[in-house]
This record gives sequence, C-alpha cells and structure tokens, in this order.
Amino acid sequence: MKNPLIKQIEQAIAGVSLAELGSDLLTAGIPCEIDVPEGDRRAGITIKPGFPADRFAASLEAQLRPAVLAAGADSVEFAVQWKVQTHAVQGTLAPKPGIKNVIAVASGKGGVGKSTTAVNLALAIAREGGSVGMLDTDMYGPSLPRMLGVQGQRPESLDGKSFEPLMAHGLQMISIGCLVNEEDPMIWRGPMVTQAVNQLAFQTNWRDLDYLVVDLPPGTGDTQLTLTQSVPVSGAIVITTPQDIALLDARKGLKMFEKVNVSILGIIENMSSFVCPECGHEEAIFGAGGGDQLAGESDVPLLGKLPLDIRIRKEADSGAPTVVSDPDGEIAARYGEIALRALAQLAARPVDHKRHFPNIAVEKG
Repeated sequence: MKNPLIKQIEQAIAGVSLAELGSDLLTAGIPCEIDVPEGDRRAGITIKPGFPADRFAASLEAQLRPAVLAAGADSVEFAVQWKVQTHAVQGTLAPKPGIKNVIAVASGKGGVGKSTTAVNLALAIAREGGSVGMLDTDMYGPSLPRMLGVQGQRPESLDGKSFEPLMAHGLQMISIGCLVNEEDPMIWRGPMVTQAVNQLAFQTNWRDLDYLVVDLPPGTGDTQLTLTQSVPVSGAIVITTPQDIALLDARKGLKMFEKVNVSILGIIENMSSFVCPECGHEEAIFGAGGGDQLAGESDVPLLGKLPLDIRIRKEADSGAPTVVSDPDGEIAARYGEIALRALAQLAARPVDHKRHFPNIAVEKG
C-alpha cells in the first residue's frame, strides 16, 4: 500500500510554482520520484529534468523543501539527475551524429536583438552544464565572432574537408565571419548562401553537443528554407519586440515554422522596456503586451521578456555577453530563466526514435 505521506508530498510539490519555469514540476512535465520508507517520515526525492540543471538544482531544492516539510515529512533529501534526450525533428529528417538537438532562433525582421539574445541563451544553457554549440547562418551580417570575442580567429581544418569549431566562453561555434575579413561584404546570390549554410552545418566537426543553437538571419528567405529542409531542427524560438510592426513580422516567422513542421518552443519579447542607466527606472517605451498577445493568439508560450538595457549592447560589443560579464546580475538571471523554460518545452516533446531503427538490406538469394 502506498505510504499516505507520499501522496501528501506529491500534492505539495504540485502546488509549488517554480520561479525559473513559471510552473510546477507536473505542469512542466519533469519526472519526480518520491520515496518514503514504510513506517518512516524521512523522504527522498529524485527529480529528473530532461535538460541541463546544474545551477537550477540548488534553486529547485530551496523552493521545494519548505513545501515538503510542511506536508509532514520530518526530513528530506533531494537528488537532481538530468539527462538530455534527442528529440523528434521535422519531416523525414533524422538527427545528425554529434548533435542531439538543434534549436533555431529566428525573427521576422532585423533590429530586434535576435543574435544578442541567441548568444546569451546559449551561454545560459552552458552554465547549466549543457554542451552547446552556435551556428551563425547570417551570411550577409555575421555578428557572432565579435559578440563571442573571436573575431580574427580562423577555424582549423585537419583533413582539408571539414572545420574544427572555435571555442568561445565554453561554446563551440562557427560562422562565415570566421572565414572572411570582418569588413568584407558577402556579395552572394541565393545558391551560394544555401551551399555555405550546408557546409557550415554539416562540415563542422561538432563534438557531442546537447544543443546546437542556430542564429538565423531575419526574414523568411533562402537561408531559413535551406535550414528547415536540410537541417534537423528540434525546436524554434521566435524573437520579437512589443511594437506592432515587429509583431507583424514575427507572425510570419511563426507561420513559416508551422508550414515546415518545426516545433515552436516559444516567443521572447526583447526590448520589452527601457532601463534608465542613470536612475534604473524601467519604462515600456515601445508599448506593452505585444509578446503576450502574440503568444496567446498563436497558442505558444511566452518564454520571457528582456529589457532594452545599454549594458546588454556594450557587453555583446566587447565580446563578453551579459551572461559571461555579469553572471550573477539580474539580466543574466532573466536569460537563465528563459533558457530553462525553452529547454523544458523541448524536453516535453517526443523523443526521436529514427536513429534506433535498424538498416534493412535486401540481397539476392
């Protein structure tokens, strides 16, 4: 017979909305095993997130412990055991060796801070213990080399056919900006862009990545189509700002992913408010509620909101983005929460089984 204390603890845990995820463990789909020996009131709780949670583990314990003790346990021991699975991708594509999951970060238009957001999200995932890579597919305006402080560095090729990714702040990364001079314009037609995207994606020796974060160029053109037709994408994140014109274009980005059967993990509202560098006052100068409205009408989660803060711009320009330069600050915490919410959304999606199918060969008898 099930110990009645276990049921009480289950109910208590279900009633705790976790600050980082904005929901309880049950709603977030995170498995939780509770063990209470017969005739005892000492509880052992094992939480098994399907995403990196090295830093999140301490917060989980701090938030859940009071509720478990209030439910009647004399003491409680927590264990957080995370494991990243490979999740299903679009169409008939299958995940590539060395990359468990590809997360595309997109925007309908330029100037919404997509690349800065993508970089900080990747760094936030790495802080949780994940193995993370970044692929810059913006051929005309590659910005990741400067943001990650590797401008001027060139990737090695050990066999003359493939690239070794550069390392930056613990991330593996590659960009066309690492192969050309920063000032040189890329005067390429669509087929050349398509070929370059495929080469960077498939001829880079990614090493055991839990997540490859792909920074897409703005819009819904050749690069986006190439990515969704040839690169197995586990999920996409769409960046917008609150004003109507940005929301209009963000809707196009959402519909593009829907048409090509790529799962949408959520929306991020960037530049949600302006933070005065002198007094710290926060004002919604671009309007308010746009991200909430878009998420509601599209039936996808709003992963979070980020401020328009001059520190974000300065730190990205310096090659040490906010999550690296001010890891314990409020803005880094926001990036961390958004990253966890996106990963929790992905972890709740179906796991990929294609790679487990046997190869069947028909031979003449």
